[in-house]
Amino acid sequence: MPQEFLVLPVFVIVFWVMNCVKIIREYERGVIFRLGRLLPRPIGPGIKFILWPIDKMVRMSLRTVTQDVPPQDVITKDNVSIKVNAVIYFRVVDPNKAVVEVENYLFATSQMAQTTLRSILGQVELDELLAQREKLNQQLQVTIDRHTDPWGVKVSAVETKQVDLPEEMRRAIARQAEAERIRRAKVIGAEAEFQAAEKLVEAAKMMGYHPISLQLRYLQTLAEIATEKNSTIVFPTPIDLFTPFMKKMGLPTAE
Repeated sequence: MPQEFLVLPVFVIVFWVMNCVKIIREYERGVIFRLGRLLPRPIGPGIKFILWPIDKMVRMSLRTVTQDVPPQDVITKDNVSIKVNAVIYFRVVDPNKAVVEVENYLFATSQMAQTTLRSILGQVELDELLAQREKLNQQLQVTIDRHTDPWGVKVSAVETKQVDLPEEMRRAIARQAEAERIRRAKVIGAEAEFQAAEKLVEAAKMMGYHPISLQLRYLQTLAEIATEKNSTIVFPTPIDLFTPFMKKMGLPTAE
């Protein structure tokens, strides 16, 4: 047989082998369709051999996908219109379902996240949305994961990134925060006055029980006045020093 007649069969065999041998990466799985029917188990990583063209393989990545959820117009329970965007983390856990049960699992998961975001956040008030974001993120994750489970997709986390408020709502929140700060300052000042009054009452009782403490306080006050550069110094004198003289003169005394 002439050599040129052997070239075509060799080329066909090489071409067939190249299409039959598949290299699957560690993070991939190969979903096999044999004559259009799905094989029950996907093939794992390594060098694999399939019967092309009887078998058709679809590669599926098992790595976690990070996908942005576009800003969504949300009307909260208290009728405030806001824009909220988020990020969703998910991965394929069942390659067969991700191929058979849904046409494009990436697009389907994104659309499900958008509709669920509007639905869940529309059921809460603005204050709850701003204060309990962690709770709402968990609720979003559970709801989206329940809907994507039939597709073989596991949603591991959903995080709201930014909440855009109308300008008038921002001003109202700023005024509310300022009023809250003023209220706290007044409460703290009132508590300080109350504690100071309590200490003064205790000091007055102690001086009543121990009159000598009043004299010591008097001397301390004189020492403080003497350190100041004053042209005129007023020396307060205890009335007790004049009591004996007032009695001799027959004047009334405070007893």
